[in-house]
Amino acid sequence: MQRRTIFKLAAAAVLAGSFGLGSAQAADPIKIGVVGPKTGPLAGGAAVTHFPNFELWAHQVNARGGLKLKDGQRKIELIVYDDRTQPGETIKAVQRLATVDKADFIMAPYGTGFNLAVAPIFDKYGYPQLAQAAVTDKMDELVKRYPGLFFVQGSTTSYAKTAIDVLKKLKDEGKIGNKVAVVNVADAFGIELANAGRPLFKEAGFEIVYDKSYPLGTQDLAPVIKAAKAANPDAFVAWSYPPDTIGLAQQAKIEGLDVKAYYSAVATAFPVFKKAVGDASENILGAGGVKYTPELEKFYKELKDVTGVDGDYWGNPVYYSMLQIIEQSIEAVGSMDRKAITEHIKTHKFNTLIGEIDLSSQRLQWLWTVGQWQDGIFHGVNGVNVSDGKPVRLKTGW
Repeated sequence: MQRRTIFKLAAAAVLAGSFGLGSAQAADPIKIGVVGPKTGPLAGGAAVTHFPNFELWAHQVNARGGLKLKDGQRKIELIVYDDRTQPGETIKAVQRLATVDKADFIMAPYGTGFNLAVAPIFDKYGYPQLAQAAVTDKMDELVKRYPGLFFVQGSTTSYAKTAIDVLKKLKDEGKIGNKVAVVNVADAFGIELANAGRPLFKEAGFEIVYDKSYPLGTQDLAPVIKAAKAANPDAFVAWSYPPDTIGLAQQAKIEGLDVKAYYSAVATAFPVFKKAVGDASENILGAGGVKYTPELEKFYKELKDVTGVDGDYWGNPVYYSMLQIIEQSIEAVGSMDRKAITEHIKTHKFNTLIGEIDLSSQRLQWLWTVGQWQDGIFHGVNGVNVSDGKPVRLKTGW
């Protein structure tokens, strides 16, 4: 485990307060643990959609004087660990935060398998686990086992089904044929999506002409794209993670993978994806999407100003909304009583950046699951219990 990095925001104010009136927030900051990959295959994704949200939130809360508790306002101290994209390191980091650092609150880690790996630790020490970066069909089973576990993203099947529904509509309208090439990253996320997608493709009338998995961290994706192209598909779908999402698109551009519908999963919504692929990103489909609003535009500006990071059009707004839920619940309870905070999350609705959220079922009830790059914005085009999605466009070359 790498040595922890502590973001002591507004350190000067804390120091001054300790010699002043003895304010509670100066003497006793709220310690909040953050674990995720700063190195390893998932580091690029976490650098955009995981860590910056906590930094922005802590900055804003501390600028307001801290979280409002019954005993006064208390500022936030973030204790950050790098799990190096290794589940064993994630487990060690969360365990350390709970037992050595005595963190008041621990944020859920980055990645589906990583969240599942640490769920028993969160449960053992009574920390609510708001798993934003986790997509699984095992939600019902898991929330029964772990009463403090919340899923602030959708199920595996919801992502697979809504993506395939978009393709089916194009096929039924005669805009694409019925042959699809499908690839997936071989981890919990990609394997679950691939398994969920196969029967859904068949049910929708598609023929899977290529079906291939590849290890997490694969550097050379040329063989995957070349084989997919050789299968002569009408559509291409990748249940992918950030490094391969970008690598596959770059390789598809090089090889001229001629499909009218191209979909990839995590990181398609990232500005860095658009930058890496260039104008060829236009009309590419992927996981996520947003309904662009003035409030969202303001959020992206503040995120950039504070962290230097250009936010994505999927995870960042949902992450920030999750943090708003945590903040509202802590202040409503008036203390860091984690059991009471968990109960408050289960029994209240919350006004957030992306709209009203109800986690009484321990899962998000609505979300954009399919987006598309259109005119420089990754707009939502389909999802669960959402409307007003942008009409889907066909991809026309690279």
